[in-house]
Amino acid sequence: MERRREIVFGLVTVGLTISLAALAAEVTLRLLPVATGMRTLPVTFENSVFRFTPNSDFLYSRDWDMALANRGHVNNAGFVNDQNYHATHGLPLLAVIGDSMIEAPMVPFRDTLSGRLAAGLSGEARVYSFAASGAPLSQYLIWARHAVREYGARALLINVVGNDFDESHSHYKTAVGFWHYVPDENGQLHLRLFEYHPGRLRGLVLTSAVARYVVFNLQFGARWLELKGLFLRGTDGPRPRYAGNTEADANPNRIRDSVAVLDAFFRDLPQYTGLPPSRIIIVVDGFRYPEIAKAATGTYFDVMRKETLSRAASLGYNVIDLDVFFFEHFPRFGERFEFARDGHWNSTGHQVASDAVIRLHRVKSILTHD
Repeated sequence: MERRREIVFGLVTVGLTISLAALAAEVTLRLLPVATGMRTLPVTFENSVFRFTPNSDFLYSRDWDMALANRGHVNNAGFVNDQNYHATHGLPLLAVIGDSMIEAPMVPFRDTLSGRLAAGLSGEARVYSFAASGAPLSQYLIWARHAVREYGARALLINVVGNDFDESHSHYKTAVGFWHYVPDENGQLHLRLFEYHPGRLRGLVLTSAVARYVVFNLQFGARWLELKGLFLRGTDGPRPRYAGNTEADANPNRIRDSVAVLDAFFRDLPQYTGLPPSRIIIVVDGFRYPEIAKAATGTYFDVMRKETLSRAASLGYNVIDLDVFFFEHFPRFGERFEFARDGHWNSTGHQVASDAVIRLHRVKSILTHD
């Protein structure tokens, strides 16, 4: 009997110690800038536009030390933007569309491309952004249509980055909540929604600072996949090389499928938006530094960005090659365009991009052009 009491007492002591440690960790992390994440609304065929829970605030940070901490806002329309969106308004609307480069949760809104354009065009035009991390080119079409139908966008700015092409193709990636291109029996690409139904587990994660720290800051899911890949590949296996924030491998199948995505995108863009090419600006990110661009010659993004610029120009779209502006800015000022540990544009990168839009094109003319 005495032995049993000792065992029970030991188990209770261990349980209390663990509980107190967990409580202490929870309290401590609630005082620190742990990433909060953003609550994504269900995405179904009835509500097919990816958005976040409206009128909510979030805190962004990354890695174990909670670097790049920034507070942001999800507006009334469900997008990361300090402005509320209005369906009816006297000023013409420029819709800025993209992935995390445009969402930019690590940059104060006023310093982002969208924020800078909104300030620069204040009183003459509205600038609304439609973006989310991980979205590919195929998803941009849905937001473009949404911007035109719901808010009367008269012009679009679509920002294209390195992983937009293959990740639009269902063979390479499908993300719940987004639309991807899926080939039919004849190989023709058509958009298909991969529905998102929020589970209870994510809701529980968002309520705990410890859970959020593990999932968002320590990126437990991504690290687990890396470990699995390392186990399958072996420690001596080749590690992927990256160029332009995507794998550098320009194998023929990947290029072929990515060009097919580009063909489908430009086929569908007029139909989904109802806007002529003269009202659409295609902005293409680059390698940002001449020496890096030279070393990346022939890589996947090098091939695809050149194909995008050429195709868009030939179809009559307004085209901006950001490398032209990055290459001009860096020798003069010596400022980096991305964070030391993150490939997204920092405030300087957003500034160069917004200056490029204003310098290369008369946005007011595009907004009023018939």
